[in-house]
Amino acid sequence: MKLIQLLLLGSALICGNTFAAEMVKIEGGSYRPLYLKKETSLIKVKPFQLDKYPVTNAEFAEFVNTHPQWQKGKISSRHAEKAYLKHWVKNGSNSFAPKASELKHPVTNVSWFAANAYCVSKGKRLPTIDEWEFAGLASATQKDGSAEPGYNRTILDWYADGGRNGLRDIGKNKPNYWGVYDMHGLIWEWTEDFNSSLLSSGNADTQMFCSGASVGSSDPSNYAAFLRYGIRTSLQSKYVLNNLGFRCASK
Repeated sequence: MKLIQLLLLGSALICGNTFAAEMVKIEGGSYRPLYLKKETSLIKVKPFQLDKYPVTNAEFAEFVNTHPQWQKGKISSRHAEKAYLKHWVKNGSNSFAPKASELKHPVTNVSWFAANAYCVSKGKRLPTIDEWEFAGLASATQKDGSAEPGYNRTILDWYADGGRNGLRDIGKNKPNYWGVYDMHGLIWEWTEDFNSSLLSSGNADTQMFCSGASVGSSDPSNYAAFLRYGIRTSLQSKYVLNNLGFRCASK
């Protein structure tokens, strides 16, 4: 049985990489993030590449096999909480792997440190908060879909669900204007940046930004935007969550 599971995992890793490692080009532009007042200048975003899909369990399993210091049970307590990869199952004396049914699910329960290490190993990086939010503004047909009817409603419905429906395979929803999948309603995602105003000098557990179901509004009445802001400011870089994953970016 274990041999069959290993063969299935190996096959899925090959297929998973072909599917999920694709990147798309995001044209440069400007946007106004939540934390800026309406009278302030827009933030400019340079063109960049963004993963078409979130990183999957299969891809992350290949990463930890190559870089065992990031395997569950071996990672430093400074780099992740005890719940790191808690949804993976034992696959040997000192090894863990995702369930076969979850190989194409986005990997979650990963810290910022682990997500960053994965992207660096691929010659990439985590997207900045501005890059993620700019790409996340897009609807299926427009670069900025925030004014479209139902845009924020969809996001609020996901918040209300609170992950009760669980995760699913990546790429099941329609892509946005840029051709990026799952920017809305699947998981929260780590980004590269941190808010320096939230930091304590010399704190090793730097509080980092994560993104999820991007809204892109500076209006205090926009409840969805402030829910997102609240999640970001509550995180620290070694935290892990059931619905917090990541995707990579590059220039």
